[in-house]
Amino acid sequence: MNLNLLIPNLFWPDILQTEIYHDLSAPSLEVLLSKSVATMSPPQEIEAWLCEEFNVEKQQNDWPIAPLMLHTDAPALAKTSKDFWMRADPVHLRIEQNHIMLADSQAFKISIEEAEQIVQDLNHNLCNQSFSFFPLHPDRWYIRTQKVPEIFTHTLSHVTCKNINSFLPSGAESIAWHRIFNEIQMLLYEHSINQARESRGELTINSVWFWGGGNMPQSTQSPYTHVWGDDDLPRALALASNTNHSKLPADAQEWLQTQRSGNHLVILDALHGKAKYRNAYGWRETLVNIEHNWFLPVYAALKKGKINQLTITALNETSSQRFEITRSDLWKFWRITKPLPAHIKTH
Repeated sequence: MNLNLLIPNLFWPDILQTEIYHDLSAPSLEVLLSKSVATMSPPQEIEAWLCEEFNVEKQQNDWPIAPLMLHTDAPALAKTSKDFWMRADPVHLRIEQNHIMLADSQAFKISIEEAEQIVQDLNHNLCNQSFSFFPLHPDRWYIRTQKVPEIFTHTLSHVTCKNINSFLPSGAESIAWHRIFNEIQMLLYEHSINQARESRGELTINSVWFWGGGNMPQSTQSPYTHVWGDDDLPRALALASNTNHSKLPADAQEWLQTQRSGNHLVILDALHGKAKYRNAYGWRETLVNIEHNWFLPVYAALKKGKINQLTITALNETSSQRFEITRSDLWKFWRITKPLPAHIKTH
């Protein structure tokens, strides 16, 4: 059995803030990284990495996340739609000095009733446009159009907690989409839903983020026997490629009780949001939990030969790192155990 642990933000994004690792106990992880064969490549968002793993190609310079996600959010449309789909997710923008910072739905909750009311009003007020909004999930909205827009966008995860000025749509039709972007903000500024949210002390939904556009990929291919994770994109890719998918078990002990053979992808993404929002305490505590619940039992299973090869894929803001280790690697005494910061590489 081969296991690939995909872990976005395994390392803290600020490489100069090494004090965050002080007194951080992760002995099993340190051994696994130190005994492995490590390779490095340019940084990647998790969406890009998953698309490449499942043989999905870019379209119009974007990863086609929106049509792929129809497999979970609207299965009937996924089977029949030949239109162009793009995500238009609800976000909160906040002005800080001369920057406009973006927060995604990790920072707020939105009900399906709120989403449907806002989208209904957007469709009514933007009826002169060649597209329509669809709130297929409370915090995953879509637009559908027959014409492929000539723009390049950035993933929502890439711009979260960043100044959006450098990440707005670019390309031949960028000016038109900037105008749509601004019009939506004006429509949402005094929307009744946002007035009610503000009165309750909640973040307002004052914009949307366009990204992940494309047509449904003709085919997807999976290198995995089984995909395990709680995020909906891996589930959508598994459905598109006829690959087994399950929710993430509570820990590796539970996972190991049922696994016997094949190539398995386990996605441990609990560090991702903590790192994006620079929640240092939450990131440390989460890593300690992953050490106890996953790295320790996986290390023991590797030593016993229950796992033939372990791969730890760490997607970081400065690089993407791949650590491969087999049982025999554990006996290579010349590969001395190093602390976590020693494994941080920048591309």
